[in-house]
Amino acid sequence: MTPISRSGAGRRTLATLVCGALAAGGLAAAGVTVLVPGAASASSHREAPLISGTPQYDNTDVYAFVSPDKPNTTTIVANWIPFEEPAGGPNFYTFADDAQYDIHIDNNGDAQGELIYRYTFKTHRKNGNTFLYNTGPVTSLDDPDLNITQSYDIDVLRLHNQRLVSKTKIADDVPVAPSNVGKASMPDYAKLRHHAISKLAGGTTTFAGQADDPFFLDLRVFDLLYGGNLTEVGRDTLKGYNVNSIALQVPNDMIRESAGQPVVGIWSTTQRKDARGQYRQVSRLGMPLVNEVVNPQKDKDKFNASAPWEDAQFLKNVTNPELPKLIEGIYKIKAPAEPRNDLVDVFLKGVKGLNQPPHVRPAEELRLNTSIKPSMHPKRLGVLDGDNAGFPNGRRLTDDVIDASLQVVEGELVGSKNDLGDAVDKNDKSFEKSFPYVAEPTSGSRGALAKGTTSGTDVRSQLGDALQPAGTSGGGTDTVLIAGSAAAGAAGILLIGSGLLWWRRRMYNRAY
Repeated sequence: MTPISRSGAGRRTLATLVCGALAAGGLAAAGVTVLVPGAASASSHREAPLISGTPQYDNTDVYAFVSPDKPNTTTIVANWIPFEEPAGGPNFYTFADDAQYDIHIDNNGDAQGELIYRYTFKTHRKNGNTFLYNTGPVTSLDDPDLNITQSYDIDVLRLHNQRLVSKTKIADDVPVAPSNVGKASMPDYAKLRHHAISKLAGGTTTFAGQADDPFFLDLRVFDLLYGGNLTEVGRDTLKGYNVNSIALQVPNDMIRESAGQPVVGIWSTTQRKDARGQYRQVSRLGMPLVNEVVNPQKDKDKFNASAPWEDAQFLKNVTNPELPKLIEGIYKIKAPAEPRNDLVDVFLKGVKGLNQPPHVRPAEELRLNTSIKPSMHPKRLGVLDGDNAGFPNGRRLTDDVIDASLQVVEGELVGSKNDLGDAVDKNDKSFEKSFPYVAEPTSGSRGALAKGTTSGTDVRSQLGDALQPAGTSGGGTDTVLIAGSAAAGAAGILLIGSGLLWWRRRMYNRAY
């Protein structure tokens, strides 16, 4: 394949078109019952009515790339729980205990998963008599002061024609990296995260825990495409928010069909246990933003209960996409002629000669050619800028999928050259150079310094300095008064909380 070279210089900044870009990558699927893994579905950041109310089960993004520091392996990153507020305590963010978090591998292009890596989690609580996530500074994953912990198992399921062939447990009781509460609670969070990276047999490496949300884009696109006003574009809406990540690094030979057929299709799903103890799939994600901007409201929840091997029912949503028409109506940029077979070829089959498997069945999967070596100097627009190791050949953390997809949906591949984008070209945090690659999560519990304090002081001394009466040297009685005042304040909060709890119980009993 001859790459399409694009400099990206002087591109038109239409944050408006941002998310819609990914509409290009969208195809949907029909509702179907799955024999082993359950039904499939697609999702992103609050993309469908039902899944938006259950964030623990909501896939946000999937990334798949040949590992830059270990090119004989592939790294897959799947994220859940959109818009994690860093200071969201005291109940910080956990994976659901009643869910199966699955990573699917299609290694022959038939739109069926031949491999499933299934993660299941269990929550542990040390002390039920405190509201605290941690009862003191946490210095290790097994620290007694880390009150709420999680662990997980990994099972590998091998399938043939959607039927289970074998099931093998490859990891048992692996610790999860905790939410990043703050510097006082977790003085060396990097150490905690490092200890959550586990090497398994056969060259596989795994990680699960909180991370900075690696997706970067301007989500104000949903304000009626900015209402035709582009004066406020370029704000990374996801800056400062975290997600829960699962990262899996596996040897290429373990997931591809053969060296002669190195293309794999990848997607993630979530199955949730229902009242009868059966697992039902509630979320699916391969290509980014599919269900957010390609599917109309009537199809969104249905798409979230569908599977790649049935990805034909909603084909019209791709061949006759809504987004270009909206753009033409507001910004007078002519929509490309329909049907959009160029979108089907690129986003449902893979690019011929690059990441399209032989005898491919069109399906919404993230397709990766595992034989293409990582780029020494990755370009954010990937294949559009001549970098064949990037999107839509898989998806790296640094790939600007918004701009790339937007340019494609507006006709880049059918003669309508453009440099559209949302003016958000990179993540707010730098990614790491080694597994799990995602950036550390943001801590939200330490804000601006109190008046009269310096950056070198810890949280406890900051509190004392801030409350110190003017004109005193800060010793003896003053310190006692400060501590007493703080204790009184805490007691007051507890009394108020107890009163509210009593009132709620009373109202509950009256209602039922």
